[in-house]
Amino acid sequence: QVQLMESGGGSVQAGGSLRLSCAASKLPDTQYSMAWFRQAPGKEREGVAGISINGETRYADSVKGRFTASKDNAESTLTLQMNSLAPEDTAMYYCAATDSRLFGPWLDKAALFDFWGQGVQVTVSS
Repeated sequence: QVQLMESGGGSVQAGGSLRLSCAASKLPDTQYSMAWFRQAPGKEREGVAGISINGETRYADSVKGRFTASKDNAESTLTLQMNSLAPEDTAMYYCAATDSRLFGPWLDKAALFDFWGQGVQVTVSS
């Protein structure tokens, strides 16, 4: 069983920055596709950014140009640098991982990810 440990998050004013990190306890010689999803109250969970085993990085249109994902394969860590935050970015952010290669619109499909963190809250005030 893979465990995902998230850190970062918090409260910031609009225009500010936050950094989220996710570390996966990994099996030897295993690599993971990893992603961040978020869910705001009353809304569905949506993919924010992720990096696949294939090396592909994807972003939701709403965060392109503001958020940057990076992944350390050796440590199985995924970092999300979030800049120019806006109130609509307020949500619980979840780290997700799978040891599968991903194809197609994988960032739109939370069900493709087998392992999930507990989530960290990001609150952006106007």
